[in-house]
Amino acid sequence: MTGDTFYHEGNRSLQDRFESRRIADRLAQIARTAFSGDDKAFIEHAIYFFLATVDAEGRPDCSFKGGPAGFVRVTGPSELTFPDYDGNGMFRSLGNLAVNPEVGLLFIAMHGTPRRLRVNGTARIDRDDLLTGRTVGAQMTVRSRRASSSPTVRATSRRCSKRAVALHAQAGLRSDRTCLEGLRRLQGRHPSSSAGMERLTEGHGDRPTP
Repeated sequence: MTGDTFYHEGNRSLQDRFESRRIADRLAQIARTAFSGDDKAFIEHAIYFFLATVDAEGRPDCSFKGGPAGFVRVTGPSELTFPDYDGNGMFRSLGNLAVNPEVGLLFIAMHGTPRRLRVNGTARIDRDDLLTGRTVGAQMTVRSRRASSSPTVRATSRRCSKRAVALHAQAGLRSDRTCLEGLRRLQGRHPSSSAGMERLTEGHGDRPTP
């Protein structure tokens, strides 16, 4: 996919202001409209993801969705499916989907090799879907598919962000030397944030944590 079809005027304006158009165009080339085998394995191994929806007025909402590995399934070249469990009864996400099908899903791994996978498209809810009856506790099933004007799948580079490193360290999981080195470089560029970052990386230098 080319940058001219992937980005809008607001993106381009800021890319030009901060001289990032070239790298943005390279990242746009990895966007695709179908799941790869690696995407499928990553999604179906996930025990959680984040779901962004918008209401009829365009007001956004973001929710955490979790379940056992395999609760999200890739059910087609450009389709994934997940159950909606009995929750707090607010129906924030599904209520939004009832009036606006646009969705964004973020799958993220914060241990081992940090990775992010963004999925953008549309979704529909179906209480009578066959998968609903096969999933204990499910009230409805959500199927998400490619939107006609945007890619379904956007796999980002596997570099970790400072936020991913922070959660990675706080969870007491094995630290990744490459990511921590990147975090220290960020400290050098942004001295005002160094104190907080030092606390996050303290004790996680080059050795595994318990």
